[in-house]
Amino acid sequence: MEIKMKSIHFDATESLQAFIEKKVAKLEKSYEDIQKAEVQLKVVKPATALNKQASIEVTVPGSKLYVEKTCDTFEESVDQCVDSMRVQLTKFKEKMRSR
Repeated sequence: MEIKMKSIHFDATESLQAFIEKKVAKLEKSYEDIQKAEVQLKVVKPATALNKQASIEVTVPGSKLYVEKTCDTFEESVDQCVDSMRVQLTKFKEKMRSR
């Protein structure tokens, strides 16, 4: 699976990038046919708490799945995105099986 990352309004550290790659790569355990995952990190309303937004778009055969979460840290946002995406992938896999 190819993983693309994009940071908006800041530069992601190498440790943050490594964290994201490790977390997102685990999505393949939920659905092995993932073709691509795009992660976008964005700082929203910089002067407030809960301003770290992460989104993940996963491309699977015939469809794209998307989640977005905003938290205090990018790590927390990515964790929540991965959890939500895992649920979506499981539902998608069950839907494909029932066809």
